Amino acid sequence: MAETESTENTPAEPTKAQLSAARAFAAEHGTPTRAVVERIGSMGARVVLVGADGAMGDVVVPSPETGAALVEAIDDVEAAEWDSDTVNSTAIGAEHRRRMAGPRARA
Repeated sequence: MAETESTENTPAEPTKAQLSAARAFAAEHGTPTRAVVERIGSMGARVVLVGADGAMGDVVVPSPETGAALVEAIDDVEAAEWDSDTVNSTAIGAEHRRRMAGPRARA
C-alpha cells in the first residue's frame, strides 16, 4: 500500500514526445524560448512556449511539476511568467485574436 501512495505523489517525467515537441518549437522559432507553466485543472498543465520570433505554441503535460521538469530538461527553453516582457514578446496575429474571441466575434 505504501508503494502505491508514493507512486501517486511522484510527478510524471516528461515523455519523449513532449520533450521533442518543445525542442522542435525552440529550434523553429528561435532561442531563448520562454515557457510559462499553467495549471489547467484535472487535465494537468499547459506549458505555453513563446519563441524568440514571438510565435506561441504549447505542450500539455499531466501536472505543473512535469511542466517544470520539461522546462528544466531543455537548454534552449527558459522558465518565465506572464510578466510584461513575456507578453510583449508575443506576436499574435488578427486571425489568432478572432479565433480566441470565440464564435460571437465571428458572427
